[in-house]
Amino acid sequence: VQLQASGGGLVQAGGSQRLSCAASGPTFNSYNMGWFRQAPGKEREFVAAISRYSSSTYYADSVKGRFTISRDNAKNTVYLQMNSLKPEDTAVYYCAASANPFVSFTTTGYAIWGQGTQVTVSS
Repeated sequence: VQLQASGGGLVQAGGSQRLSCAASGPTFNSYNMGWFRQAPGKEREFVAAISRYSSSTYYADSVKGRFTISRDNAKNTVYLQMNSLKPEDTAVYYCAASANPFVSFTTTGYAIWGQGTQVTVSS
């Protein structure tokens, strides 16, 4: 599967944005999906993850209650709805796919990555 992330851009603090990640190939529902982000000078960090059939979702403490991950297996797409954005949410956001049986919260748990989309939150 190949991943293509989109939806990034410039948004004011307190605003909302929705990221999308479109997957190619017929086996999208075979993968757990995750969103990660990387700010300048920092390591890539876990943001959110969702299991194959949306039965489970997971969030980093820093985004819990503000971000929502979802997926539409019929459209081969995973989403990240981001509300109440803060300047510290500024980063390049990456979607990733994992064939592991359990959802992973680390970059090493994901073998397939999209190209990233920049989200900039102005204060």
